[in-house]
Amino acid sequence: MLTIRKGTDRGVTKYGGWLDSRHTFSFGEYQDNKHHQFRTLRVINDDRVAPGGGFPTHPHRDMEILTCVLSGALEHADSMGNGEVIRAGEWQAMTAGTGITHSEFNPSDEAPVHLLQIWLFPDKRGHKPGYQQKVFTDADKGGKWALVASPTGENGSLVIHQDARVYQTKLATGDSVRHELKFGRAAFVHVATGGATVNGTKLVAGDAVAVEDERELTVSGDGEVLLFDLA
Repeated sequence: MLTIRKGTDRGVTKYGGWLDSRHTFSFGEYQDNKHHQFRTLRVINDDRVAPGGGFPTHPHRDMEILTCVLSGALEHADSMGNGEVIRAGEWQAMTAGTGITHSEFNPSDEAPVHLLQIWLFPDKRGHKPGYQQKVFTDADKGGKWALVASPTGENGSLVIHQDARVYQTKLATGDSVRHELKFGRAAFVHVATGGATVNGTKLVAGDAVAVEDERELTVSGDGEVLLFDLA
């Protein structure tokens, strides 16, 4: 069964002339009981931050936070002592655990940054806070699934404290990728850029589809697609 979540139906936050954010699930002042989470996937925020704009220091706790930069760059600083710039093609994984604070800014004077920020519930409360960052090249994800996050860190993926696997692919016209779902697992597919067809269902950038009671997914199109394989 496929349940479509149209990008045009997402929540919207615009703030200060520098932020344009679209919320797949409830977030901040946008609350939607029908779209609060999908299994352990709690947040997908599709953010565009204008040059010089950003999020001042703020706290997080007991959440697995992934950031995927699609274009531009994002400057990160946190209470663990990390200070990094995350560029297009890079992912960041942060375990908020017992508590962290961090800030995120667009360091450019000219170019906006387009990013996805993703939250997953952890497998338990009270993990030690942690930080990871990794580049996934076009060769890693071009026409195939790149495993970017997993509970085991297999295949060089970022480690998250949850029984979930996060994949990314970058499709060109004519490309098609498959993914098998084991019994009892579900998937959430988000089209980040371009367009894609998932098991015959056409989607455009910003659209997503929740997948349950399916054994296999076939995704084709021309753009970047994320897949969450969830217990």
